[in-house]
Amino acid sequence: MNDQNDKKTEHEEIGLYEKLASRTADLLEEGKKTFDEALKRAKEELSAAGDFSRERADKIGEYVRRDLKANAGKATEAVKKAVEPQRVAAGVQSAFSRILTSAAETLTELAERSEKSLEYKTGEITSPGTLTCKDCNAEMHMSKTTRIPPCPKCHKTIFRKSY
Repeated sequence: MNDQNDKKTEHEEIGLYEKLASRTADLLEEGKKTFDEALKRAKEELSAAGDFSRERADKIGEYVRRDLKANAGKATEAVKKAVEPQRVAAGVQSAFSRILTSAAETLTELAERSEKSLEYKTGEITSPGTLTCKDCNAEMHMSKTTRIPPCPKCHKTIFRKSY
């Protein structure tokens, strides 16, 4: 009797996992939400529907988050190879692929914005640090606050700042 209850609970939790992963992927595709925002909304929707308690949705949501983090650094092809279809239902694999693709796009956008914030141009004033020419990789070491000159090597005007 207890073994049947354990199997029923396991089956329910696997179903919730699949629903959370799939709904999270849908939300990411719909509105460019962050992964955390999409997962939170998916958990809220599923618990509001009454099928699962908020606590249970939170518990299973942590498994979805953990699994995404474990696979986040892999490219789409690597994910397809790492997730064996016989171990994981095709629906979950598809959901992970969509989540990872959306997360990769979001991370790429974040990296581009971050890189742009480190971009400095000739004529601007900067604090001490190292400027690396984005064209020839020549470095200029600024020891004090100063106006940025053109690159001494190639005379280009766009630099990346490091400290």
